[in-house]
Amino acid sequence: MRVTLAQTSPKLNRSNLQSIVKIINDCKNASDLIVFSELSLNGYLLQDKLSEDAWGIEELGELEDLSKSIDIVVGVALRDGDVFRNTALYFSQGKLLSKHNKVHLPNYGMFEEARYFSAGNIFESFQTPYAKVSMLICEDIWHQKVHHDLILENPDLIIVLAASPVRGFSEVGLEIEDKWMSIITQVAKECNAKLIFVNRVGFEDGLGFWGGSCALDIKGVVLEKLPRYKEIIKTIEF
Repeated sequence: MRVTLAQTSPKLNRSNLQSIVKIINDCKNASDLIVFSELSLNGYLLQDKLSEDAWGIEELGELEDLSKSIDIVVGVALRDGDVFRNTALYFSQGKLLSKHNKVHLPNYGMFEEARYFSAGNIFESFQTPYAKVSMLICEDIWHQKVHHDLILENPDLIIVLAASPVRGFSEVGLEIEDKWMSIITQVAKECNAKLIFVNRVGFEDGLGFWGGSCALDIKGVVLEKLPRYKEIIKTIEF
């Protein structure tokens, strides 16, 4: 299976769709699955722009069409009736195969997601042409109960979309990166599943995002890790 890690720097507007479509077209003949980060269609600090910039699922037909050639996972601020969701979408074979609405919305420190988004309430798995998959978004995977839910779902592949800002510089690196690596390694081993982690890069209103996207095997061994702070698209054999 060929997987493309799309470590991009989304803009804080709706122009990201054009950028994502171009990246997919560039990769679709050399990859089976491409994974973008949390809110990659919107940017992270939407706040009051959410009502203007959120997407309706009917507006993403171009991604459905592209998924006839390559499976696509993308993060989006999604309009869901009268509320908004922080959502991961999985497109495959010309249709929306599954979506995960972020369950655990952080509302502390620099984070105000619970003020603008409505939470999801379920973790599940679904069958793709390549594997049984579960998707999570950032804070979801930091909760121990979620790990138990994943074990019960028994996926072959766990996909984690993130928009994790830089926090905690140390003499040897980033404390937040160390914490992330500890958590995703634990989850891969607990679930006996491969894991893809895609984190964004770039800056928004004083927040910097560190990247470090990676792929792990079922023993939690890192098979590929992208550099910090660099926008990069890389396809790996997984």
